[in-house]
Amino acid sequence: MTFDRVFSPPFRLTRSVETGAFSLGVESARRRSQRGGGLFVLGPLRSSLPSPISNLFVHRRLLRMLNFSSVSKSYGKKQVLAPTNLQIESGKITVLIGPSGCGKSTLLRLMIGLIAPDAGRIEFEGIDLGHADIESLRHKMGYVIQDGGLFPHLTAAQNVGLLARHLKWKEAAVRERTAELAEFTHFPIEGLDRYPVQLSGGQRQRVSLMRALMLDPDLLLLDEPLGALDPLIRTDLQVELREIFAALKKTVVLVTHDIGEAGFFGDRIILMREGNIIQSGTLDELVDQPADPFVTRFINAQRSPLAALSGGDR
Repeated sequence: MTFDRVFSPPFRLTRSVETGAFSLGVESARRRSQRGGGLFVLGPLRSSLPSPISNLFVHRRLLRMLNFSSVSKSYGKKQVLAPTNLQIESGKITVLIGPSGCGKSTLLRLMIGLIAPDAGRIEFEGIDLGHADIESLRHKMGYVIQDGGLFPHLTAAQNVGLLARHLKWKEAAVRERTAELAEFTHFPIEGLDRYPVQLSGGQRQRVSLMRALMLDPDLLLLDEPLGALDPLIRTDLQVELREIFAALKKTVVLVTHDIGEAGFFGDRIILMREGNIIQSGTLDELVDQPADPFVTRFINAQRSPLAALSGGDR
């Protein structure tokens, strides 16, 4: 039995620090801010949850979110991912970076089960993706693709609520969750009735993020979410996204070409080349302790404007 089948969205499960008892609650972001924070508790769940479910809840919190064991992928004779071992820690932001064609987007698609590995094993919250109901597991993953991927014939609100309606949420719950996410992502309420073509690039990315967060997933995957935006909008959204990630405390995997963006977001940076992980660590570690000359070359290739002014390398 899983929590998804026991509880209906948008309810949230909480556990009392003092008693260990579980409760079910729901409240909009606006009402929480008016009360000064916290979760509005509707009451205890049938006295308490059975111990096996309680143990499952605690156990899942301790697991690595994703685990790759000797995973590889090829298209024809071209190997796009060499045999790879990788762990993604829960609650951390992991950034995949490298030149075009290095395998970072392939890794992301393997994580969400859009493609299957040729060899190896991928586990999500301890569950083998190769022997799982992948559609159900995807409800625990939010995915933001390049350029947003919004349906042009649907309004912003319809794009955001698409999967919730597919899962037969009540319309009132869809509207409340959409309004909550609009407030959380600083998206104007009046913009929810507009079509993607009527929105700015930054607004479209917010809609895409709201759609990914609609089901309150455990894992958030973002494939170059800011790559198509102009520098000023991109900088503003970087700040907002980092604040959102910090507030949500979710596991995040983000793909980018930009080493500065990787350092801005990442608790851990994974640098790839030709389907191989060259180095994994913090930005400081990549700069000060490069595992390969390519690491330094990749970092130095992204020149600073100050370097252009001085006529030198940075």
